Amino acid sequence: MTAKIPVTIVTGFLGSGKTTLLRHILENANGRRIAVIVNEFGELGIDGEILRGCGIGCDEDGGEQAGQLYELSNGCMCCTVQEEFYPVMRELIERRSELDHILIETSGLALPKPLVQAFHWPEIKNACTVDAVVTLVDVPATASGQFAANPQAVDEQRRADPNLDHESPLHELFEDQLLAADLVVLNKAELVDAAALAAVEALVREELPAQVKVVASDRGRLALDVLLGLGSASEESIHLRESHHGHGNDEHEHDHDQFDSVVIKLPVVDRERLLAALQALVERHGIFRVKGFVALANKPMRLVVQGVGQRFDAYFDRRWGEGETPSTHLVLIGQALDAEVLRAALLGAVV
Repeated sequence: MTAKIPVTIVTGFLGSGKTTLLRHILENANGRRIAVIVNEFGELGIDGEILRGCGIGCDEDGGEQAGQLYELSNGCMCCTVQEEFYPVMRELIERRSELDHILIETSGLALPKPLVQAFHWPEIKNACTVDAVVTLVDVPATASGQFAANPQAVDEQRRADPNLDHESPLHELFEDQLLAADLVVLNKAELVDAAALAAVEALVREELPAQVKVVASDRGRLALDVLLGLGSASEESIHLRESHHGHGNDEHEHDHDQFDSVVIKLPVVDRERLLAALQALVERHGIFRVKGFVALANKPMRLVVQGVGQRFDAYFDRRWGEGETPSTHLVLIGQALDAEVLRAALLGAVV
């Protein structure tokens, strides 16, 4: 009997480092034949583009080194699972002799439990098993209180009382992603001091069964033996794990309904003015995540911009292609966002 294909589901809130972790795995695959399924919230396939640009064979046409990249860009995985997810998995199962592992990166607003439950579908169950659900936690964001009822009220009170408020959609989503985990990665640990890291670990452990391992990492740089080959068979026990959200046939709550995704397209911009404008918007509006590609004047390279809260990273990933018009594409994700107000505020960065 042919062994089942192990599947690792990588979940975690917006900006926790899921795509960076996937890149780390692919760059250190050491001959493993890995297929990647990327699911995003928002109209632009930013994460898929980042993975395709990593230069190790994960492109739309499929690469011998890393398998084929599938990008699902029309909502959280729990909503697309009955549409795009099944045919994608069926195609991968047909190619099972070419695969050693499947990685699924969920949307940062996805509930992982219904995705794991989909592995009970007969055709998938006979061919695949969930090796593990790996939940990433953004340590600086959690230490600052982002997952409290009021992210702006980031103070010692929130960390001292983890039960302060469980009504916040952010906090409930954070808990549900933890409750589905077989392994929790405390990511970006290098950005906080030891006391803050210990506080986040204590907060996380309160939500977890004792057998779930918690490890700290610097930008997802962990040995692949820690991440792959856990053999959890999560689909067999997922029904025993608690969740804030029901997913029966009569009621299917969507966490992403409470969030907005605004796409802003601009021409060439000034880097410093753009980053300053984005930081000002984050301060004044309920923006949790910023990501996108930026065109700069007199620069032949495309700039990748990613922001979580007040933290922004920017780096050049590749040259603009021949026949490609350099332009700026940004996705802003948050709550109660006004697209026109956000766009108007960013127009000042245009050169």
